[in-house]
Amino acid sequence: MSLLSMLKSIAVVLVSSPLAGAADAPRVFDASQAPDDRRLQVAHDVDHPVQFHPHFKDRSEWEQRASRLREQVLVAEGLWPLPPRTPLNAVIHGKIDRDDYTIEKVFFASYPGHYVSGNLYRPKNRTGKLPAVLCPHGHWPNGRFFERTDDEGKQQIEEGAEKTMHGAKYPIQARCAMLARMGCIVFQYDMVGYADSNPIEHREGFTDAEAILRLQSFMGLQTWNSIRALDFVEALPDVDKDRIAVTGASGGGTQTFMLCAADDRPAVAFPAVMVSEEMQGGCICENAPLLRVGTNNVELACTFAPKPMGMSAANDWTHAMENVGLPEMQTIWGLFGAKDRVMARHFSFEHNYNQVSRELMYNWMNKHLKLGWESPVAEKPFEPVPPKELSVYDDEHPRPADACDAKSLRKYMTETSDRQLGDLWKNDPTEYRRVVATALRVMVDDQLPPDGDVVVSRASGPQARDGIIVETGALGRRDAGEAVPFVSLVPQEWNGTIVVWAHPDGKSSLFDAEGQPSADVRRLLDGKSAVISADLFLTGELESSRPPGNPEYEKQTYAGFLCGYNRSLLANRVHDLLTVISYARHWKQTKALDLLAFDKAGPPALLARALAADAVRRAAINLGGFDFDQVTDPIDPMMLPGALKYGGIDGFVPLLQTGRTLILHPADPNARTRASTVNSVTLEPAGSNPHAAIEWLIGARE
Repeated sequence: MSLLSMLKSIAVVLVSSPLAGAADAPRVFDASQAPDDRRLQVAHDVDHPVQFHPHFKDRSEWEQRASRLREQVLVAEGLWPLPPRTPLNAVIHGKIDRDDYTIEKVFFASYPGHYVSGNLYRPKNRTGKLPAVLCPHGHWPNGRFFERTDDEGKQQIEEGAEKTMHGAKYPIQARCAMLARMGCIVFQYDMVGYADSNPIEHREGFTDAEAILRLQSFMGLQTWNSIRALDFVEALPDVDKDRIAVTGASGGGTQTFMLCAADDRPAVAFPAVMVSEEMQGGCICENAPLLRVGTNNVELACTFAPKPMGMSAANDWTHAMENVGLPEMQTIWGLFGAKDRVMARHFSFEHNYNQVSRELMYNWMNKHLKLGWESPVAEKPFEPVPPKELSVYDDEHPRPADACDAKSLRKYMTETSDRQLGDLWKNDPTEYRRVVATALRVMVDDQLPPDGDVVVSRASGPQARDGIIVETGALGRRDAGEAVPFVSLVPQEWNGTIVVWAHPDGKSSLFDAEGQPSADVRRLLDGKSAVISADLFLTGELESSRPPGNPEYEKQTYAGFLCGYNRSLLANRVHDLLTVISYARHWKQTKALDLLAFDKAGPPALLARALAADAVRRAAINLGGFDFDQVTDPIDPMMLPGALKYGGIDGFVPLLQTGRTLILHPADPNARTRASTVNSVTLEPAGSNPHAAIEWLIGARE
């Protein structure tokens, strides 16, 4: 039974003993006992993602989830909202003639100064609109220029992976040549840092704290390159826009299904040797902050349903795909009555996109792009082009003079994003709020939980002490295995107002050195308000705890390996505050809920207040002079991926539309250009004294 449901039946007995010593303010867990919070026991990473277990009752419920996943992908990759589509200024030149297809050299600007390079394969003697296939490659040596030695080629043939020496030595060319012969226009393009795309070295330039704060990543850059590659092929006069497919293997497989999650234009997909419930992609170009929090590659690939998706698997992390992964995907496609449109086949080879797998893909494309070839389709021998002759740059077509490095590109990305969001706030505040609210939900991986979703464990039961009712316990979301220690104080003549007290020291901050409610807390209690405070993640009783981790990825300098699979520490604290707000809000006698926050608890409280909307009547939040531009270490406890992209504190303040909010001690009040125009918000630069927040809150009620 909850505290408030028992209040009327409890005989209030005054006792003279103090509540506790300040150092031992009411505990939920014994000092020698590890808190039973799953977040302190299980951490996810590249090799141990969240597992996907479909539980959707109908198609509509899945479509809602799929929409959220697409938003998560776009936010995580820094593409929410999409950047401006600047002119591609595509250059196509250097036609190479083959028996029934041609190869041309292409480069275009996906961003000003950043060039996508590749080869365009076109079938000969075809009329009308033709299907197109995008072919991103993976981490094969030299990418589009990949070439095996003769000995390596012979080994591939001996193993049964390939049938011809040319296919064995040049498997990437083989794929494109055969698809062109089948009647497709094929664009094979470089990953960043491979082949002709070398002004930015692969794995470099997008891993520092500012990149995390602005959601600038290799993963996002390559997805944008793929989106612009779609723009490029769609603009070709002989392409059928309704028949565009994409296929790649390994890292190219990641690009395949991530493109399909971010952009709804592809009609058919075939990600090879990548989709699985196991390893999710070991390179920074396959990871981004926020990207797989609460999900994994299998579920992300399901956003393509009900369109046709085929997959190949090998003796790698995809080895179990036919039994673990495919059945889950078939469940989703089955919601659309399209179970036959998703397929995976395991072949007993090492990690590959060999002829056996390619022929599986050809038959998939033949069927779903309606190419009209007799089945089964077998790969034909072809005449490869020496890799150096595929290069898109030469004396007549040099690399453009404005080609930029990572630093210059990121400067453009930052300035463009800031201008885009600034213009959106100026011209359409409603849309601005929708965009930023969606981003914040993804960044925190949470929203205000509904009534009944918060559960209480280890409850002490109401205890009457010195004229107040005290209760301790642990809060968590249903089935989440969380334990957030809390204490609530309710005065005998409670008026129905409850104050959520957020403090860096957690619930112990409610008490003075003698274990009695502090003067500030007593001021609230004397005003007939109840007070509840909790030890937010890794504070108070949880301060000495440490979540587990995989040493292999902990040593990586790229924080995307951590915050791409788990909430950041700050996001967990926002999550816990939302848990407390929902719990207190749904006490039967609650009439109004206010929020008080101090110093380092201020930023998570402001974000929680934004997500809680009208569940919070009034809030007084002391930021302690903090803003996100002060974060310079990727593992800083105040790191929140994406915070600077959306304008820092000033960018989130417009979400505080309901009730009234006082923001004390912002980092620079003069720079709060958006906050200053929000009528429901008051800025107080001199309000570092906690008494000011309490007095404002009490005065605001009167």
